[in-house]
Amino acid sequence: MNPAGWREHESAVQASPATLDALRQLAVSLLSDNMARVSGTTGLRPYHRPRPMAGTAVTVRTRGGDNLAIHRAFDYCRPGDVLVIDGAGELTQALMGDIMASYAASLGVQGLVIDGAIRDVGALSQRDFPVYARGVTHRGPYKSGPGEINVPVTVGGMVVHPGDIVVGDEDGVLAIAPGDVEAVIAGARKQAEKEAAQLEAIAQGRFDRAWVALQRDRMMNG
Repeated sequence: MNPAGWREHESAVQASPATLDALRQLAVSLLSDNMARVSGTTGLRPYHRPRPMAGTAVTVRTRGGDNLAIHRAFDYCRPGDVLVIDGAGELTQALMGDIMASYAASLGVQGLVIDGAIRDVGALSQRDFPVYARGVTHRGPYKSGPGEINVPVTVGGMVVHPGDIVVGDEDGVLAIAPGDVEAVIAGARKQAEKEAAQLEAIAQGRFDRAWVALQRDRMMNG
């Protein structure tokens, strides 16, 4: 039995490489539009050179400013995972920096999503290993615990369950339930085709904006 304040659960079944490859080809905005536009993080930003991220969530909840549970969570990470860290948005101590991010990359982790602070952003910003965080401080972490691994967490206002598929690009981060992912991919692909046609229409001077007046009238008379 885990002691009070500590819980550790096995990592969830991973998404297939084909699914992750498909997600990397689609903008997060397109995926988000096919999830009712109410999903995804707010307040987190990328600290790396642009690169699409997709992987299976391994989650951590830790006391703000303490990274002992994160170090332990590396033992649960597999190639193809994204480590999602709920640090309660605490910005007074960095939860990790260049060394821990480099170690995560060496494990085959596809990225880090951190609702907390990081440091060593000069080094991290020179690489394309995905690191999303709420903020930055030079002040290092404590290593006392407690923490929980592979439990539901909240990062940037978004709930993430172990095994969710986490995607990210320059616009932000989104978590997709495994049971929804095929439908979301299909919808995003269809929307990508629609938006490509709209851009072509703009280039050719035939972009249809008739819907604006119709919507305005509907709202005014509704």
